[in-house]
Amino acid sequence: MPRRYVTTDVFTDRVFGGNPLAVVLDSQGLSTAQMQSIATEFNYAETTFVLPPREPGNTAQLRIFTSTTEVPFAGHPTIGTAVMLGREIEFRNQPARDQFVFEMAAGLVPARLLREGGTIVGAEFRAPQPLSVGGSVTVADAAACLSLAAADILTAAHPPQVLSVGLAFLVVELASRDALRRASPVFSMHAQVLPPLGTDAIYAYVRGEAPGELHARMFSPLDACVEDPATGSATAALIALLATLQPGVNSEAHWRVEQGVDMGRPSLLLGRTLREDGGILATYIAGHAVPVMRGVIEN
Repeated sequence: MPRRYVTTDVFTDRVFGGNPLAVVLDSQGLSTAQMQSIATEFNYAETTFVLPPREPGNTAQLRIFTSTTEVPFAGHPTIGTAVMLGREIEFRNQPARDQFVFEMAAGLVPARLLREGGTIVGAEFRAPQPLSVGGSVTVADAAACLSLAAADILTAAHPPQVLSVGLAFLVVELASRDALRRASPVFSMHAQVLPPLGTDAIYAYVRGEAPGELHARMFSPLDACVEDPATGSATAALIALLATLQPGVNSEAHWRVEQGVDMGRPSLLLGRTLREDGGILATYIAGHAVPVMRGVIEN
């Protein structure tokens, strides 16, 4: 049965930037093994498979695969799938809609479309889980994983630590933009340090000059992704943590995160965090997405 697919570049407003995503629109009847094979064939950071929802009232069930494994939640697939579904609805001349609720293994993920002049240009989603904080590693191990010196790692705000709002990452703050530029993953150290922590990825970041401005890179060679151009799930976890460290009980903070610059696929992720009674009420990530390709999988 031929199955339609579309591709999109996410967290960018131009083709061949941001993070590429494949969305398989006709996924009903595919086995897990078939989905994995298709994702491996695309060889993107992730491929999304759209299925009918389990519960009435939800938009769709989404299953997300990297080229090697299924993941419970991911950010750029959420943005890209929302945009491409919204465009597909309009392409079929069905009533336009701007709100979606996706069923994922990590939980329900609400998303809303962003429009400019009536045209769909992006989406914003709410993270499916509250921030969870896991194990930490030594400065020496974090530095060795990134081919950096211990002096390049900062620990004043938090140690190199595992964070998650649905997908776990080891999050490391670096001392300078130059250190972020020089960072390079060391496969053997990743294999030694990360699996015991329940993750396979490192998200390194540095603070920018303006409040809420961050620069980031994400490495996951254990999952056949040497570097990811834009990582919404990791960004959501990081800004949730940073928001808890800011003064104020009830507040809304805005974040601007640049990623992918050092690998030639510049991406822009826009975040919001809502605090209430000192805790994080909700974490949102938004970004643009542009269509790139449309085709049919013959299988």
